[in-house]
Amino acid sequence: MNRAAVCYALASAALFGFSTPAAKVLLDSIHPAVLAGLLYCGAGIGVAVLRLIRREASANQGRYEAALTRHDAPWLAAAIFCGGIVGPILMLFGLSRTEAATASLLLTLEGAATALLAWFLFHESFDRRIALGMLCLLAGAAILSWSGTPTFDNLLGPLAIAGACFAWGLDNNLTRKVSLSDPLQIVQIKGLVAGPINLLLGLWAGGSLPPLSGVALSACAYALYERRDL
Repeated sequence: MNRAAVCYALASAALFGFSTPAAKVLLDSIHPAVLAGLLYCGAGIGVAVLRLIRREASANQGRYEAALTRHDAPWLAAAIFCGGIVGPILMLFGLSRTEAATASLLLTLEGAATALLAWFLFHESFDRRIALGMLCLLAGAAILSWSGTPTFDNLLGPLAIAGACFAWGLDNNLTRKVSLSDPLQIVQIKGLVAGPINLLLGLWAGGSLPPLSGVALSACAYALYERRDL
């Protein structure tokens, strides 16, 4: 067993679990779309710096990652729209209306959405055992996140988070089409494209930039919040 890989996976899961309550705190003072923009801008800039460091190290060792090509552009553009713009805005809008614990449970829908879209939209092989596991996952999340009598106000947040999970499920399947290319390049482009778009949408919707400390915290939070493409 590769213990280092297991430790990395456990650390990633712990940080991702921390990301939702951290984003919930930031939403008290930052518009959801502005926060989404700051998260993705932080990712794009941070990964760009990381790529420069890794490129020098790889060049010294004679190893290079496959670059994206022109044929990858439509898949990547669709992935950016679904997973970089629609998904995070819906997620943070829903989180602003939902308790962090409930939102964390609802995020398990992303795995189910990814599998369902892979089966029915991208025609991947279907496994009954996986389907049964997904049903149990959905049922468990629904039972644990259920609280009180449902009304329009308390359903709007969870529905937005479910929509974000669907958008990210589509993003996962679209990104798979370009998965042989450099993953850091994919994340960099997604961050540098989706970040400014989300930021402009948030400012257009009436949001404003937080103080510099809030901007820095939001940018750094992406390392916890978005982990799917690495």
